[in-house]
Amino acid sequence: MSTTPGPTGARTALAQSGRSTRLLPWLGVVPFLVFSGAFLLVPTIKLILGSVQDSAGNFSLANYEDFTSKIVVGAFTTSIEISLVTAVAAAIFGFLMAYALISGGLPKPLRAAVLTFSGVASNFAGIPLALAFIFTIGRAGLATVFLKGLGIDPYDSGFNLYSKIGLEIVYFYFQLPLMILIIAPAIDGLKSEWREAAENLGASSFTFWRRVALPILMPSLLGATMLLFGNAFGAQATAYQLTGGLLNLVTLLIGDQLSGDVLHTPGKGFALAVGMIVVMAFALAAYAILQRRAERWRR
Repeated sequence: MSTTPGPTGARTALAQSGRSTRLLPWLGVVPFLVFSGAFLLVPTIKLILGSVQDSAGNFSLANYEDFTSKIVVGAFTTSIEISLVTAVAAAIFGFLMAYALISGGLPKPLRAAVLTFSGVASNFAGIPLALAFIFTIGRAGLATVFLKGLGIDPYDSGFNLYSKIGLEIVYFYFQLPLMILIIAPAIDGLKSEWREAAENLGASSFTFWRRVALPILMPSLLGATMLLFGNAFGAQATAYQLTGGLLNLVTLLIGDQLSGDVLHTPGKGFALAVGMIVVMAFALAAYAILQRRAERWRR
């Protein structure tokens, strides 16, 4: 008796095999979905629900009333200002440094050393970074004491590490190497054929950058700037350690609302966190759109 499957059995086996092949990629995504749900979706839902409840657990929008107060408006303004300043400054200088490394003809060992340092420095943040700056250029820091020995006191000239300007300097320290890491692959992706074609048509180096290179790199530059903005906007530990919580930032204000001995109004803290999520969502959405445009150019 023949055991060869008929046409119907063959089609059924092929259909089952096709379904199994289509399911395999989804199985690989399951860990990511679980991780995202546990650490992003669930906390976000909790924040939103907590922001519309009063101390008794009843529905209320009173937690959002403080969004018109000077303290909250000032906290968002200061946080956005610091984030924008450090993001734009790091984007400009990071792009110039990355261009010098990739296309400036520098030795390859120097390029590898700078990229390695950038990978380390971009992750050096929080309390250790704040302490490093305090020990270096604080009022009794190593560099400050050295300059005082030369008759130069930066603090007598108006500099203050523990102010908004000081915090911007500290943020710039980890924003700059992060920009180098992000934009270096985009610069490296500029094809030499584009420059050769522009030169054959009589374009100068300035014209090539203005008409070809910068329009191609602009989505990557703007997207990286948005990412740097979000990176600085959500920082909390560095600012708290450096300023002692005296600077009016959204992240520090949330900490006061959630764990402060005087305030301790979790609902208002949740509402402030939701406001931060909205700002970050706009920044990340702009980053995603610009990155898609950049990928289209690279292809």
